[in-house]
Amino acid sequence: MTMSATEQSQWKLRRGQYLGEISALCFLHIPTHLSSLPLLLAGTGSQILVYDLVNGKIIRSFQVFEGIRVHGISLENFHKQLPGSAPSFRVAIFGERRVKLFSLQIKLDGQEPFIDTELTLIHSLPKFSHWVLDVCFLKDGAISSEDDFYLAIGCSDNSVYLWDMLKYHMFSEVKCTERCLLYSMKMHGNEIESLRIASGTIFNEIVVWKVVFQNNATIPGSHTEDHVPLTTDEGFLRPVPVFKDALISRLVGHEGSVFGIAWFSDGMKLVSVSDDRSARIWEVQAEKGVSCNDVQDRDNHFAGSVLFGHSARIWDCCIFDSLIITAGEDCTCRVWDHDGRELKEIKEHIGRGVWRCLYDPRSSLLVTAGFDSAVKVHQLYAYKGLEETIASEDFSDKHEVFALSLPNLSGNVQLMDSKSEYVRCLHFSREDSLYVATNNGYLYHASLINNKTVRWTELARISEEAPIICMNLLSKRSKSSDGFEDWVAIGDGKGRMTIVLVVGIDSSPKVDFILTWPAERERHLLGTYWCKSLENRFIFTADPGGRLKLWKLRNNLTSDSLIGRASYDMFLIAEYASCFGMRIMCVDASFDEELLVCGDIRGNLLLFSLPRDLLCSTSIAAGVKASPVNYFKGAHGVSSVNSVSISVLSSDQVGIRSTGADGCICYLQHDRDLLNLEFIGMKQVKELSAIQSVFTSDRSDDSSVGDYAVGFASANFIIWNLSSGTKVLQITCGGWRRPHSHYLGDLPEMMNCFSFVKDDVIYVHRHWVPTNDRRIYPQNLHLQFHGREIHSLCFISGHSLCSSDENQALVSDPSWVATGCEDGTVRLTRYEPGLENWLSSQHLGEQVGGSAVRAICSVSKMHIFMPDIPTEVDRQNGTLEDRDPFILISVGAKRVVTAWKQIINMSNKREGTISSEMDKKNENDFKGSSTSTMSSFSFQWLSSDMPLNHTSHLKRQNAKEVTETAESTSTNTSDTISTKLLSSNYMTMESNLCPEDNLENDWRYLDVTAFLVKEAGSRISVCFVVIACSDATVTLRALLLPCRLWFDVASLAPISSPVLALQHVVIPKLLPSKGNIQSGSFYLAITGSTDGTIAIWDLTECIENFMRQVSGLQMENLMELQKRPRTGRGSQGGRRWRSIDHHKAKKKPEHCILRVKTCTDSVSTGKSDSGNEIESIASETSLSGTSVADIPFQADTQQASFVSGRRKDDLLPEISVLAAVQVLDNIHQSGINCLHVSDIKDLSLSDSRFSFYVVSGGDDQAISCLRFELQVNPMDENSQNMTAVNHCTTLPLAKNNSKDHFLVQKHQMQVFYLDKITSAHSSAVKGVWTDGIWVFSVGLDQRVRCWNLSNGRLTEFAHLIISVPEPEALDVKTCGRDHYQIAVAGRGMQMIEFSGI
Repeated sequence: MTMSATEQSQWKLRRGQYLGEISALCFLHIPTHLSSLPLLLAGTGSQILVYDLVNGKIIRSFQVFEGIRVHGISLENFHKQLPGSAPSFRVAIFGERRVKLFSLQIKLDGQEPFIDTELTLIHSLPKFSHWVLDVCFLKDGAISSEDDFYLAIGCSDNSVYLWDMLKYHMFSEVKCTERCLLYSMKMHGNEIESLRIASGTIFNEIVVWKVVFQNNATIPGSHTEDHVPLTTDEGFLRPVPVFKDALISRLVGHEGSVFGIAWFSDGMKLVSVSDDRSARIWEVQAEKGVSCNDVQDRDNHFAGSVLFGHSARIWDCCIFDSLIITAGEDCTCRVWDHDGRELKEIKEHIGRGVWRCLYDPRSSLLVTAGFDSAVKVHQLYAYKGLEETIASEDFSDKHEVFALSLPNLSGNVQLMDSKSEYVRCLHFSREDSLYVATNNGYLYHASLINNKTVRWTELARISEEAPIICMNLLSKRSKSSDGFEDWVAIGDGKGRMTIVLVVGIDSSPKVDFILTWPAERERHLLGTYWCKSLENRFIFTADPGGRLKLWKLRNNLTSDSLIGRASYDMFLIAEYASCFGMRIMCVDASFDEELLVCGDIRGNLLLFSLPRDLLCSTSIAAGVKASPVNYFKGAHGVSSVNSVSISVLSSDQVGIRSTGADGCICYLQHDRDLLNLEFIGMKQVKELSAIQSVFTSDRSDDSSVGDYAVGFASANFIIWNLSSGTKVLQITCGGWRRPHSHYLGDLPEMMNCFSFVKDDVIYVHRHWVPTNDRRIYPQNLHLQFHGREIHSLCFISGHSLCSSDENQALVSDPSWVATGCEDGTVRLTRYEPGLENWLSSQHLGEQVGGSAVRAICSVSKMHIFMPDIPTEVDRQNGTLEDRDPFILISVGAKRVVTAWKQIINMSNKREGTISSEMDKKNENDFKGSSTSTMSSFSFQWLSSDMPLNHTSHLKRQNAKEVTETAESTSTNTSDTISTKLLSSNYMTMESNLCPEDNLENDWRYLDVTAFLVKEAGSRISVCFVVIACSDATVTLRALLLPCRLWFDVASLAPISSPVLALQHVVIPKLLPSKGNIQSGSFYLAITGSTDGTIAIWDLTECIENFMRQVSGLQMENLMELQKRPRTGRGSQGGRRWRSIDHHKAKKKPEHCILRVKTCTDSVSTGKSDSGNEIESIASETSLSGTSVADIPFQADTQQASFVSGRRKDDLLPEISVLAAVQVLDNIHQSGINCLHVSDIKDLSLSDSRFSFYVVSGGDDQAISCLRFELQVNPMDENSQNMTAVNHCTTLPLAKNNSKDHFLVQKHQMQVFYLDKITSAHSSAVKGVWTDGIWVFSVGLDQRVRCWNLSNGRLTEFAHLIISVPEPEALDVKTCGRDHYQIAVAGRGMQMIEFSGI
């Protein structure tokens, strides 16, 4: 039914905020009584964002163009405010060939001014014939007024137009005689007579020229005169020339195109940046106006400073009295002085680089913005040798630097020898307290007083015979407000441990007691560790062989009851031995969870049991020897683990976080009941080469304050804010191998201390501003997003966020969008209607090797498989899981497919210590500590699959022999699937392979679709993934969960052209004779190829055959594979990883032969009509020769964290090859870029008729709509299924609603050709979506179009110009009956709302 015009007017498309590149920045200085800092104007897409820098929040966003990107913002030079009126400013905004003049008014609200803004259009200038590069406000020199009357508009053809803002007309045009295309232009001056233009040409030079009056020309000195006549040129009104050009100089020296120019304030100096990765400073002398025609050789060859430091092209620059700032493609912003010395490097952006930089000398604020959508604000403190540019004490630098020498060395300058004293260990206890241990056995305390005063105290001489090897400290506050207790643990070279209790008030420490005991053999004590949860009652010691000893301090009754040394004693209660024999580097213990986690020097994590009875026992017993309950090999590759921490996720799950020298943070999950250890995620901090620890701030009132990564990059110590992606601190110290220590307060941006040793001097850097109202810098104003192009996106459906009624609180109005990018990253972004639509963006991870993500899809609905045999719900496989998995599948370059699993954490923050628990034990009370529950929604890495070497299009030799060898090892008497080792068979099969195509590394996956299938009552579920590759192959794969095994099920062939678009359809099989009970499902795949054809594939038989085999799997015989994603420095490098690759013959991967339940009625997925086994490569996750039941966990003995769990499918003689049941030719005249299938509609319950719509878009700018109807006929069981491929040609539009039919599993399927819009867009269609009522499409023309599908015809309802350049993907979420959210991605992302009024 066609809608009326009135009904159509009730539906509208509304733009949301664009999340993409920032292309323009500008400061707006308002009166100081309104704000101490200027406002910031940022241009992104077609919008202008206004920020308040005082609170770091956005005030307003304004749409200024339609589909045109904002390139620049210019403000008037002088502002005059009338008494009693709100301040207003004139703003010129330009982009491409358009310029618009606005009035920006500052509105106040209430007694305390609340800043708000309103942008009003004054005039839109006519469209120019070339791109606008710069706009400048000019005064009228003939009038004694400070107001600006003219606009100077500089264009890319090296011309300048002069516009009268009062009469709204163009009164002059000046074209430089140096006619060439420009990459950049910058104008300087406040009057026409003083206007100077610097033009960066394509010939790597800068032409500096000015505007002078023509001879006998009329000077427009009064605005009462009539304007000069205009001439018309191709529709553009061109003024009669009043001015002409005059060359000042030609600056030659760059070796690449000039991308940016900035003038000095006096107009006598400028700086330029170029494609040659350099910035150059030029001196421009004042000269009389001489026509460019009269001067041919006025070249100023470069003779000034050259600023080298960027590793890529430089995009932008600015120059001030004391400094120069440049921003480039290498994602860095650098600060220089005028002599060319680099003062500071800021690297916080990602992707294609920093595009804009802006500096305000009044407040000393530096703003950077780039392709990644982030707007970051830094504060530049006064550097040595530079002028003081900070305006107020609020911005003063509180950074202190101490240079300390040991007390015995003070004033003694001499060469070091074997008896010289030097520092071995440093440790902060507070911001003003530093402990120092030396090689001569001394323990010192340094009190850091203000004004760089230091007070040394010699506490004790621990050892006279051996140097101090290790030191650790546990600091506690006494009951008195100013008192402290520092428990210092020290180990020496003789293997002796010493505990020193230091107490005091303010900065007056004294030793309360000292306890020494032998802990290890000589030279075998390498580390000592306190754990905060165990307090000062227990301490660990480590030796080189991976043994960890737990010591208990006896007779310590309460933490604040200090008794003499004689009352203390130390005895060994447990000894933990690592199965790897590597030195333990870090530990963490949880008293509540009875768990001990350790990390060793080779990247391994170990879990030990820490029974509460052992800790709370008052009896003295011999040390208990314990082995790991679980471990994870190679969590950080071959790099050392630097820190571990334990957190509570739920009542039966514990979270583990580790950091390492590979620059990665790993997240794992331990199940206390199943005793398994699962890798759930990893974050690679590319700015750090080694992460020492992660600090979590306790401040919850600021979203920018969260987790901080503390570590090193080369010779620099760095603190990195993981929440905002900003660098908090960088200090050059020489690297992590020197003695060092750090201490952070609640707000690390304002409270941080770092000390290190260099040349016998202890350097202490302290920045400590305890005031809570201090503004935090660096600051992130705008959400950081992908730094490169987005190729795919999908909505995360709201119903998947929870699975039970008690979790309904997790479902809210915000929408979640998953995106895949060219740089291989996958992000989850939250959208909510309002001022700031995009609230957060979480980095989930990246593909193996950073391969580009070409397509992404979500899988939430579980389809139930009905086997031929009765299903026992309580059989050995277990019952149905409480919650079905929600999975993301991403595919891309290098033929990498990655699965991500949704997690909803209910984390408990437990408040309780061992002291309280031991007190409760004494009172026979075990109620536990109080907990607070927090929820979080995210995705974790689940599995990755990538082809093994030489696995594509392999020539299989002696395939029959290989098959017979595999079959001979199988046992046909078992009715369940077992696991056996076939190393010899693997070697035989590997030798029979030879590659056919040397270009296989260039192939990539183009699209993906997936669905979940589970047998009723089983714990095993299968995610079937259909993937299209650029080599014109389409493969059906299966991911077996929860064991993470990959299988190739079938190949969809032959295909003449690569498939660009994929969709699937799952239609239920109903039995009308039995009350429409579902007996199964039809599984169809629909593909769109580059030749314009649409093919339909029946996957039902292959999926059912595979599920029959899966139904016989025994869970206890399956091992979880792919423990760690193959990404990050820890997995890509290192000697161990290379040795595994190059010496496979030393230890081959184990094989699993997966047998069918019975040999007579089960069909293998390897062959559609045989009972051959499925071969699978199992990662070495079990101890050789040991059954699963004999060990408490399944772990890797060699390379569990690296070996892929992918089945060796390419070694099989053959797999199922499916032919298309129908091929629809000439749907499009060229490639089909996108497909979408609507939901299944049940047309009739009586005869089981189902229908769905298929909408496609292609390079031919057309949109085509098809409707499919399936007639399920359960009575027709004897009809033969069609095996041949049917080809049919679409009929012209005059014969609309023509139809064709074919059989799907003996059932009739009809195809109706509804409509085709031949020119739906003015360029290629990149995304389509339909629900059978509405159709949404997006094209490269930056238009989103809405079509109504009524009476079998497509009728355009509305269209909207979007801000996303080069859109590549579209997805739609149904928010209600009359409300849709449309997400479009390309170079950025934007949300569009479609709803009825």
